[in-house]
Amino acid sequence: MNINLTLIGQSITFAVFVWFCMKFIWPHIVHALDVRRKAIADGLAAAERGKHEQELAAKRATETLHDSKVKAAEIIAQAEKRAVQIIEEAKATAKAEGDRQLAAAQAEIEQAAHRAREQLRSQVAALVLAGAEKVLRREVDAKAHADLLEAISKEI
Repeated sequence: MNINLTLIGQSITFAVFVWFCMKFIWPHIVHALDVRRKAIADGLAAAERGKHEQELAAKRATETLHDSKVKAAEIIAQAEKRAVQIIEEAKATAKAEGDRQLAAAQAEIEQAAHRAREQLRSQVAALVLAGAEKVLRREVDAKAHADLLEAISKEI
């Protein structure tokens, strides 16, 4: 066997094999690589979009939480303000009620004192009349003395 002929035969066979691979196999491999490259690129882009959306969602959540805390603080402040207002209203109502009851008690005391004075005047008048009757030992005109006693009671 001739080495040159063998080498040329192997070279031709290799060239046919390379041509066959380039014509029928290589496009499928390149296409599969392109599809895989595109899928990887799409996956990386989706991961970047997901990461960006996650950051945006975290920012929105932080802002929402901050807004909620601010609103909660405002609501608490309003509730405390309303509680103080209710307490002040209750104090004012209680003071007004106390003043009203005090005025009613004072009016009742004045009425009782006035009734007591009137009773005392009538009793003093009766005692004076009885004393005068005993002193004079005679009958006294009740109508004339009643007018006299009334005038005296007004002076007292």
